Amino acid sequence: MKMIVAPLLRIFFRPWIEGEENIPTEGAAIIASNHLSFSDSFFFPALIKRRVTFIAKAEYFTTPGIKGRLTAAFFKGVGQLPVDRSGVRGAGEAAIRSAIAVLDRGELFGVYPEGTRSPDGKLYRGKVGGLARVALATGAPVIPVAMIDTEKVQPPGQVIPSFGIRPGIRIGRPLDFSRYHGMENDRFILRSVTDEVMYEIMRLSGQEYVDIYATAAKRQIADDKKKADAERKAVQKAEQAAAKAEKAEAEKAEAEAGADGAGSGQPGREQQPKDGGSA
Repeated sequence: MKMIVAPLLRIFFRPWIEGEENIPTEGAAIIASNHLSFSDSFFFPALIKRRVTFIAKAEYFTTPGIKGRLTAAFFKGVGQLPVDRSGVRGAGEAAIRSAIAVLDRGELFGVYPEGTRSPDGKLYRGKVGGLARVALATGAPVIPVAMIDTEKVQPPGQVIPSFGIRPGIRIGRPLDFSRYHGMENDRFILRSVTDEVMYEIMRLSGQEYVDIYATAAKRQIADDKKKADAERKAVQKAEQAAAKAEKAEAEKAEAEAGADGAGSGQPGREQQPKDGGSA
């Protein structure tokens, strides 16, 4: 990652970093970042000096096919931890225990508090659980990080990144939550810690903050798209029906005009008297 990927990223994208001095040179710390693009998993781990272990969704490790195997190999190779986002409590507890183990070794642990990529570039409400519980259980400082313009480099669903865009990483000062140590089972404290971290990320990134979960926003966006598609199809159907009715009306009017001409009493060619004929 650091020997091959990082030089390539610097050559082709020229990313910038602010506040790298806020990451300790040694010792445990939690990296809490916004999540705009799949490429976040490349830029941040590759460009900072220390190794970071992030939580990654389990689908990255279990997707079948050649692409799935390559993706799984990549995430395993860079030491990412799979987490099941389906709501199974046991899986979440296992991820938290793994995160605590990473920090107990004096390493950096990374997490995306939103739980998923932003669907529209806005910053969404942080999920209570992993971030705050790990921070309070270990006493490790939380370092807020803002990824800048990575969604322009690789928007959701786009495989090949776009060149000519210079993304950035803005790293804030460590947040100390040692005052809440031992209160990791208090949901109100967990929410307070999470909101404080999200506020710092918002301040660093300049993103518009939306106080709902990103997963709910994705569902709403998908529902709105379905509704818009249904309305568009209904309009197209109505326009087609109107055009069909207009055509039928025109054909009817033409047929009536022809019938009126035939019944007007004017003789046809066969009824005309021959030249020189007499009555």
